Amino acid sequence: MSGPVDHPFVAAVKPLIDAMGGELMAPEAAEPDDVVLAWEGEDLLAVRLPQLSESLDHILAALERRHGVPLAELDRRTKQSVVRILEARGAFSVRHGVETVASALGVSRFTVYNYINYVNEQRAAETPEA
Repeated sequence: MSGPVDHPFVAAVKPLIDAMGGELMAPEAAEPDDVVLAWEGEDLLAVRLPQLSESLDHILAALERRHGVPLAELDRRTKQSVVRILEARGAFSVRHGVETVASALGVSRFTVYNYINYVNEQRAAETPEA
């Protein structure tokens, strides 16, 4: 990105944009679907957000880095934890999300659905009824 890359605002938002898999660019390069961010009334940078399917791949890669091994090598309990994180981030609302996650975890779609059900049962057990 050309422009004020050393601006404190850019430094502040860059980790968030990187975590989402977004792309920073100059505001004049923004397309209609990009988000232009302003600082003190001046357009400072634009952000191109990834497509949902790219976001899922980005989240899976980040989880793999966090665990330090391919997700398929994790134990069952840790895979269930990964599914909990992915469900909270909306991974299963993406077309073919379950299939993508199943492939990354080295399990069947049926197993992913079982993990989702397990996560939902845990959540229900933790939430006191009103």
